[in-house]
Amino acid sequence: MSEADVQLLRKALERQKKARFQAERILEEKSKQLYDVSRHLHSVNDRLEYMLNEKASELDGVFINIIDPYVIMDLEFNVINMNASAKEFLGFDHMVTPINLSELVHKDYVEYTAKSVASLFEVGTLKNYRAKIRVGDGTEKIVEVNGSLIYDKERNPIAAQGIIRDITREAETRELLAQQRKELQIIVENSPLGIVLTDQGMIIKTNPRFGQMLGYGAGELIGRHVKEISAPGDINNSINLLEKMNSGNIDNFTIIKKYLRKDGSELLTKTSVSAFKNRKGEVEYQVAMVEDITEQRNLELQKEKLLGELEARNEGLKEYAHIVSHDLKSPLRSISALATWLGEDYKDVLNEDGLNNLQMMQEKIEAMDTLIDGILKYSSIDLASLENSKIDLNEIVNDIREIIYVPEHVRIVILNPLPEIRADRTRIHQLFQNIVSNAVNYIEVEEGLVRISSSESPSHWHFSIEDNGIGIPAQYHDKIFKVFQSLDNQKHSSGLGLSIVKKIVDLYEGEIQLESEVGKGTAFNFSIKKI
Repeated sequence: MSEADVQLLRKALERQKKARFQAERILEEKSKQLYDVSRHLHSVNDRLEYMLNEKASELDGVFINIIDPYVIMDLEFNVINMNASAKEFLGFDHMVTPINLSELVHKDYVEYTAKSVASLFEVGTLKNYRAKIRVGDGTEKIVEVNGSLIYDKERNPIAAQGIIRDITREAETRELLAQQRKELQIIVENSPLGIVLTDQGMIIKTNPRFGQMLGYGAGELIGRHVKEISAPGDINNSINLLEKMNSGNIDNFTIIKKYLRKDGSELLTKTSVSAFKNRKGEVEYQVAMVEDITEQRNLELQKEKLLGELEARNEGLKEYAHIVSHDLKSPLRSISALATWLGEDYKDVLNEDGLNNLQMMQEKIEAMDTLIDGILKYSSIDLASLENSKIDLNEIVNDIREIIYVPEHVRIVILNPLPEIRADRTRIHQLFQNIVSNAVNYIEVEEGLVRISSSESPSHWHFSIEDNGIGIPAQYHDKIFKVFQSLDNQKHSSGLGLSIVKKIVDLYEGEIQLESEVGKGTAFNFSIKKI
């Protein structure tokens, strides 16, 4: 082998050593990198396993503690797992008794459920499915279910999950509201009042009655402004009030206004308008209740006319009564004077019978005079003549004791302090005096007693005047308060005393009743309205 060949071989061996050394270094580095990667992968895998366990624990906690009932089921709707809320709500435990949720569905919802299940398998989710189910204790519940399919790695459905929400009360409330809305609609549609819904004065809805009142057909008033159907004289007032309502100054108002019918005639109404506000307090709509008061107004005008005529006639009757009384009293005075002169001039000539006849004539004249005074008093009692002031009834009774003749054997007592009332003093004095006088005049027992008492109710004063007199026979009970009715022919009785009492009680919107038994006494119970 030549020297040249040896040199070449040496160089080849050196290159081979260098290459082997370089390969060993690369292999060593790659081994180290592989070792580091292996250690890193082991560390990552440990962390992933820890995180996976942690997430699994979290999911288990969520599953257990979720508030709403949560169920996992196979594709045949057999329950695989369920949380405590589901067990409590459904009344079943799948670990004790196998449950198929399809068997809980109410028969009325079976068809709807089948369509919902088909949709679940088609799109993978189920939203707002609502149905009625029968739970473990036999009660029926309305539920809302939101669920989805569970897939394997190859995206094949293997199970389903769902959250159940009890909406029984919500459904009942909704049904109740729907029923109330239906009932309200019936009331509105059949209301005798016209009902109008407006927005800024524009009519957006009416009930049939309002259209009938104005002669319009269904829908003809929609879109019109209130001004178009208001009488010219009432437009400004209505618009001003609506503007105040829209600005929030008033929430409601009531006006008497005229509407224009379709034929151009006017309709007089009482219209009450209320604002409907949103949550911000802004007026969204106005609701008007319209009442036809045309007939009512005509009746009021007729009433006013009749009252005017009646008042004029009453005034005429009063004047006539005064004239008649004057014309009657004048000859009575003359007859009385002539009888007196006859008695004085011929007392020596007339025998006892003649003088007695003259005396009887004077008594008849006096009775006639009393009767005329009674007629005048009765005719002068009316509301227009009443003057209201504060009256102490205890003083009234004391005054009566001093004015009327009270026999020595009769006592007038007040059982409890009488009230102070507001009324016409003259009429109240007349009322009590006539009853008390009537009582003392008909007491024949040795110890006569007239008892006066009072009480009150929210609207009236109540009084009772009782005596232990002879009593009033039953046949007089219905007649005693009528004009010219008297128990006997006493010379000082006009037969008008108790009729005057009845008229005064009526003026004060009260009632009077008689309780009496012959031989035991009489009680007059009456009331007068508080002022």
